[in-house]
Amino acid sequence: MSLKCNSPHTSNITNSGTKKKKISGNDSNSNNNATNATVATNIISSNTSSTPPPQLPPPAIISKTPPPLPQLSEEQKVEIKEAFELFDTDKDDALDIHGLKFAMKALGFDEKKPELLKILRQHDKNEEGVIAFEDFFKVMAERVINRSPIEEIHRAFQLFDDDNTGKISLHNLKRVAKELGENLDEDELQAMIDEFDLDEDGEINEEEFVKIMTEDT
Repeated sequence: MSLKCNSPHTSNITNSGTKKKKISGNDSNSNNNATNATVATNIISSNTSSTPPPQLPPPAIISKTPPPLPQLSEEQKVEIKEAFELFDTDKDDALDIHGLKFAMKALGFDEKKPELLKILRQHDKNEEGVIAFEDFFKVMAERVINRSPIEEIHRAFQLFDDDNTGKISLHNLKRVAKELGENLDEDELQAMIDEFDLDEDGEINEEEFVKIMTEDT
């Protein structure tokens, strides 16, 4: 036997219950939507506000240190000093154009007058027509450092050829041997000349001297 409940109160209760269920369902959906929105917001927020990756430091700048300039040897320093002192005849620590010419020639640099005047103009602070030792040393240091082996040989030849004949004679060789303290007799010295005297003129010219000095041993 079925019972029908047509009471409006019962209907209201039923409807009310139904409404409650619907409301409850809507609340659940709202909660889910809110949760999803929060998660989405967190994801977006984490993506947009994430800390950027650390920047790599700029590549280091490598400073290339130039190679050190060549330095004068002690022997070369003495050589320059002695050349200056030899032609500083009045010992006033200065060379005029003639002293400069011969001091430079003793070091293997046979400069012409225009170049000598140029050097004096550059370093004659008091316009007295002379160059002091300090300036002479600077000028010659640069030249001596950059002197080529052939220039060295040319300078050595000039030390033998003190009479400026362009050749090394027996007389020249005897003088140098004496200065060096070599106890050689005349026959030995002449034999040295004969060995390298290619044109057989009894003397050694500069070309022959260069060949002697550059010949492989």
